[in-house]
Amino acid sequence: MKTPTPETRPVALTIAGSDSGGGAGIQADLATMASHGIYGTSAITAVTAQDTRGVESSFVLPTAEIDAQIDAVVGDFDVGAAKTGMLATTEVVELVTERARAFAFPLVVDPVMVATSGDRLLDERAERAYEALIAEAAVVTPNADETEVLTGIEIDGEETAREAGEALLEMGADAALVKGGHVPGETVRDVLVRAGDPATGTGEPVVTTFEHERVDTDATHGSGCALSAAIAARLARGEGLEAAVEGATDFLSKAIERHYDVGRGPGAVNHSVDR
Repeated sequence: MKTPTPETRPVALTIAGSDSGGGAGIQADLATMASHGIYGTSAITAVTAQDTRGVESSFVLPTAEIDAQIDAVVGDFDVGAAKTGMLATTEVVELVTERARAFAFPLVVDPVMVATSGDRLLDERAERAYEALIAEAAVVTPNADETEVLTGIEIDGEETAREAGEALLEMGADAALVKGGHVPGETVRDVLVRAGDPATGTGEPVVTTFEHERVDTDATHGSGCALSAAIAARLARGEGLEAAVEGATDFLSKAIERHYDVGRGPGAVNHSVDR
């Protein structure tokens, strides 16, 4: 009889929708966390019928069931970080905000508001509810379209990304990563804006830009999920925010370059790419 040799891993939590095609949502989050050496847990907010071509339908779970899943995870595991994805309705956003106020670990908020097609996924009431959730975020990670919804600022480069990031800090977030994947150009520039340190005497926001050569592909399904999950995984491992974001953006660039050639659509990002 063998003696067990258990492995201890940091734990992270994803609160998001399920993607039947495996490229985004809970499936992408858990795969990304596993590839970063993290034990992933989940609270599913909605079940979707989707694939590499798009979303066919979705069913939002009752808030009591979502709440029970969060209870089960935080009551049993020493969670090191959490992330949110598709929250679907005002009621779910409000529930997660209420729970986040009691979290003793950092929260990454990926505000899933706008589809790749540009279609809005939430009504205005739900969009407004996100402002309270952002106030609980260690970092919020909107793409250019979502940033415009949240701040009213159109992102066309680093200057407007910084301006929008500062607006998100004013909503209460500790930091904002304004993603540049939807901004045209040969280079993708993701702009991290962090609250300044009053101890330095200025308190001015700290801005860091992460640059990567743009990959010529449409196979970006799940990219936002993978990025926010990678940041959460690295925070759960104890990395500082800037190091976590730098490592996560490097990971995503490789995950898109070496994407999965699956399905009849463009494909999906490679959540298990070598880091």
